Amino acid sequence: MTGCEAALAGGPEQSFTASLLGEIAHLLGQLAASGTGGAIDLRSLPLQAADREALERALGRGEVEARLTTAGGSEVFETTYPGVWWVRHRGADGRISSETIEVTLIPEILKTHADDLAGARGRLAEAIENRLFEFQAGEVE
Repeated sequence: MTGCEAALAGGPEQSFTASLLGEIAHLLGQLAASGTGGAIDLRSLPLQAADREALERALGRGEVEARLTTAGGSEVFETTYPGVWWVRHRGADGRISSETIEVTLIPEILKTHADDLAGARGRLAEAIENRLFEFQAGEVE
């Protein structure tokens, strides 16, 4: 039995998890049909630690995972259901400051910002130019 099946087969204590799974399935259907997904802010819900753990077990962890090292750090992982992402941000004190389930092709936080892209192009062009100069000057082995 998968984690999702276990959550759906559980008793009343699993009803909150089952309700969230239904909402996630609805958002996943929207994403597949129209390309428009959505997000569920887990911090805005009256989740107990057991509820959060049950939801995480039900969704599981897929093959894609990313860690961001800015501020307090962030963790992003795709669940075993493609297009369903768990996004968790921590504050400087290490405590969870934001936690969402995002139903999308790729979470916004993982997309390169246009300003960063332009800066990267400039830095790479400069590095290539400097490296070519080093080659021409015979400074590179």
